[in-house]
Amino acid sequence: MTAPIETTGAEAGAPPESVLAGAKKSQIEGRSLSQIAWTRFKRDKVAVAGGVVVILLVLMAVLAKPIEWIFGLDPDKFHQDLIDPALLAPKGGFGGMTWAHPLGVDPQYGRDMLARIIDGSWVSLLVAGGATLLSVVIGTVLGVIAGYYGGWVDSLISKLMDTFLAFPLLLFAIAISASVQDGFFGLNGLPLRISVLIFVIGFFSWPYIGRIVRAQTMTLRRREFVEAATSLGARGPYILFRELLPNLVAPILVYSTLIIPTNILFEAALSFLGVGIAPPQASWGGMLSNAVDLYTADPQYMFVPGLAIFITVLAFNLLGDGLRDALDPRSK
Repeated sequence: MTAPIETTGAEAGAPPESVLAGAKKSQIEGRSLSQIAWTRFKRDKVAVAGGVVVILLVLMAVLAKPIEWIFGLDPDKFHQDLIDPALLAPKGGFGGMTWAHPLGVDPQYGRDMLARIIDGSWVSLLVAGGATLLSVVIGTVLGVIAGYYGGWVDSLISKLMDTFLAFPLLLFAIAISASVQDGFFGLNGLPLRISVLIFVIGFFSWPYIGRIVRAQTMTLRRREFVEAATSLGARGPYILFRELLPNLVAPILVYSTLIIPTNILFEAALSFLGVGIAPPQASWGGMLSNAVDLYTADPQYMFVPGLAIFITVLAFNLLGDGLRDALDPRSK
């Protein structure tokens, strides 16, 4: 906050305009809602730390291939000389950690764990981000339409939400992923699996944000700015996309940051069950699935991908909580 403007005895009885005329611009300049939210967010050190970790994770995922090329990392290269065939475990302690392999190697083929964690990051974030985007788009559009028009439109979309929420999502995802493994719409292999995961997770989870947007829209449609736009002759589409949607950005943004870690866990669960990302492509869930039978011989093989998922989910949750507190005017 800026320091208060000191007034002398002569200025005390002067009109406000004459007092403000001598004040500096920084002392009387107002702040926009985004500036206020940013100031509130910066005060939350935990949320800032979560945001920094999220940015680093996104950079690692986007630059995964260049990082592997620059540092000579190969996630699929076997190092059988680093494996003890009698114990089915890496030679040395702590999962075979050395300067050449900082996170050790896997106990099956001796592949570098650091390289596989980096290579699996872009898969997890791509699936989670794509599924979140799909669910947010569908949920926002249908939610704002249901909340604004009400009546039979609201009733129809609400029943559709209830229908989607009744689906056993995990079983449905397993069935779809298993049935299209050979090819679909000209896609096969890794692009097909990523597309199926994004579609299944995103398409069947949109009712959650749809309900949030619907409730917010029902509150906003009674506000003065909506009534003013209606009285000036604005039609429904204009009010939906020019008046209501800009005021829904905050809850949509907060929900998106909170749903991404849920989608990361869902992708890891499907890969863990064998219907997600298929080898040899590295994925954090697939690494956990492989570690189930080997964790007694090499516990670090399960610890490393589990820690990667834990840090990612925690960082997104901390960021989402911080954004919620910064964008909510009623929070302290």
